[in-house]
Amino acid sequence: MPRTVHLLNGPNLNLLGTREPEIYGARTLPEIEADCIRLAETLGLALTCRQSNHEGVLIDWVQEARGIASALVINPGGLTHTSVALLDALNAFEGPVIEVHLSQIHRREAFRHHSYVSLRADAVIAGLGPDGYTAALRHLADRLA
Repeated sequence: MPRTVHLLNGPNLNLLGTREPEIYGARTLPEIEADCIRLAETLGLALTCRQSNHEGVLIDWVQEARGIASALVINPGGLTHTSVALLDALNAFEGPVIEVHLSQIHRREAFRHHSYVSLRADAVIAGLGPDGYTAALRHLADRLA
């Protein structure tokens, strides 16, 4: 299988750059994805980037990644704290899963401190802003080598 990584972003991440920039930063999701695509190419990874505001669509994409992707990088947004169904889909994925959050979720509201996704994730990166995505890709390039 080629070293293919699927980068999945959940609800409201399409609003990056305009939604609460004091928390999430001024960079847009297309800018972050472009940086990730450039880095993936230098690391010898094939990268697919997707974003949806719909839980079921994200679950479909995780299921679709089975047998296609070597690894997943996922920022589930608010679904982090609520979606057992997303956790179940991730549990059916056999490759490594890296959970990414732009903000440091453990320094925010108490409800954000629990992550269902973390129960499956091989690593969690929180609070690095957009650099969290590139850190995840670098880690996966080493791990998949």
